[in-house]
Amino acid sequence: MSIPIVPGVAALAADYDAFLVDLWGVVHDGIAPYAGVTDCLARLRAAGKRVVLLSNAPRRSAHAAAALARMGIERARYDAIVTSGDATRAALAARADPWCAALGRNYFYIGKAMDADLLAGLDYVRADDIAAADFLLVTGLETDIDPPRTRVADYDALLAAAAARGQPMACANPDLAVIRGGAREPCAGALAARYAALGGDVRYEGKPHAGVYDFCFATLGGIARDRVLAVGDGLATDIAGARAAGLDSLLITGGLLAEAWGVAREAPPDPAHLEAACATTAPDFAAAAFVW
Repeated sequence: MSIPIVPGVAALAADYDAFLVDLWGVVHDGIAPYAGVTDCLARLRAAGKRVVLLSNAPRRSAHAAAALARMGIERARYDAIVTSGDATRAALAARADPWCAALGRNYFYIGKAMDADLLAGLDYVRADDIAAADFLLVTGLETDIDPPRTRVADYDALLAAAAARGQPMACANPDLAVIRGGAREPCAGALAARYAALGGDVRYEGKPHAGVYDFCFATLGGIARDRVLAVGDGLATDIAGARAAGLDSLLITGGLLAEAWGVAREAPPDPAHLEAACATTAPDFAAAAFVW
């Protein structure tokens, strides 16, 4: 296996008509855009490419767009945003598959206050007491309460009791962790993984699962899959999801992998590190950063 390392998106742009671009770890670090990103987005749009920002953000796309605007990423830089929050809300609204159809209407929420409106307007009721809930809805860790609960271990007693009651969990973000401002933070996926280890029944929405890609293909309006490039920094989510959806992929190593390797975000990937990391899930291309 030899993964081509490219200096930027310009080397690939002519071969694709649309780009599915991850947010956290590719476009921004949770606080500000990475250097060169807004220029890269502008150049793709100027070249007539469709750009869909595909994120495992556990919130509705309107909230994600507002967060990008606060960072200075203008709406003109992309065509649409699709989030795992969108996919979660749609699945629970439709109740079209057996897992969702079997859920009761009362849920216990675990996550930040900013994401608590995920099911607003749907026929669900938030329960204050977890024992009275039919299922758990998890968007992340409760880092905005006093005192904050920032470790997965902080939830062990609650999750063990829920698993013992057989309450299913809907996880609105499969990511295990993100890098915020240079520091690793656990995500909803880490809580879901812990719940599964305790014997809990977990349903995930978002990358790498198929539902969120269906949103993207509908947005792209018939562009052939071999003309779509997925861009992300997560092997288990972005790259595995792209492969399952039949898409080529570009791995950005300046996110989670740079942190794991202990190198600067802008450092070109070391071929030996890259080959080892991608032994089981390989992208079609790799680059240090999402730049033109």
